Amino acid sequence: MRYLTTLKYIDIVAKEGSMRKAAERLAITSTALNRRILAIEEEIGHPLFERTPSGVQLNTAGELFVQHIRNQISDVNRVLSQISDLSGIRRGHVRISSGAQTISAFLPKEIAEYRQKHPGVTFEVLRHNSKRAVESLVSHESDIAIIFDSILPSDIHIVATVTQAVHIIMAPDHPLANKKTLRLQDCLAWPILMPRENEGIRTLLSVGQIQKATPLQTIIEADSFDMMANYLTYEHALTFQIPISMNSQDGIYHRLKAIPIDHRDCARGLLHIAQLKARVLPVAAAKFQDQLVQRLNDIFPEETR
Repeated sequence: MRYLTTLKYIDIVAKEGSMRKAAERLAITSTALNRRILAIEEEIGHPLFERTPSGVQLNTAGELFVQHIRNQISDVNRVLSQISDLSGIRRGHVRISSGAQTISAFLPKEIAEYRQKHPGVTFEVLRHNSKRAVESLVSHESDIAIIFDSILPSDIHIVATVTQAVHIIMAPDHPLANKKTLRLQDCLAWPILMPRENEGIRTLLSVGQIQKATPLQTIIEADSFDMMANYLTYEHALTFQIPISMNSQDGIYHRLKAIPIDHRDCARGLLHIAQLKARVLPVAAAKFQDQLVQRLNDIFPEETR
């Protein structure tokens, strides 16, 4: 809506931290953008940004005003989504923040199934670590976040949680492939492919290594689980994954062997579906979130909370 345009400009400047970068994103000149911001600041009677040689940053008044903007934009989108539903045609745009564990295998199938029923709904999938996913919910950049093994702040509402045991992944002809469970010490003789970011799976493994004094022989660190899984077809190495990422009949993990790590060496992690507390989601996002929760209940009936 047109009356929200300048307010959206302020939000984008806040996210970019730079008039120049925001102007490039909005396809207008920095001078024109700055004039609009100054006009709003004059109307409010207080500056919203601290301007420095390196960019701009929200001051306290700006933080209050931007939060109001984001709430207002979300409310408008929610009402528009409800109006669309009155016509019997669901429309909307769903924004999801997720870690690498769920982007490759879990989300594509869920989005495709939802769009078969509601082709008027579009999606935006953002790959974020846990910290960034939380920030995206607070800034209204995302409607829904799927976060693995992270302590969430009080302003985040956990909609559903499922327990996930870390598995060791290997080629089907690997010497360890006939085991039912594995200890970390079983992995010492083999090269390891380790997730690069120090959170989620890697954090759980690091705690286990410290407690058991079993330093693994990491040969590759990567932020792509698919890359590490594909590498296993070329060398008798080991990597790690959680069940939700392997829940596909046609992905790379279907051709590999997955064996759970003994819980004494690696604790189970928690996978959360979350949203911003007290925020009412647009219809399209709320219904998709309901589908995700139901799917977790279907796949992991004994592990869902």
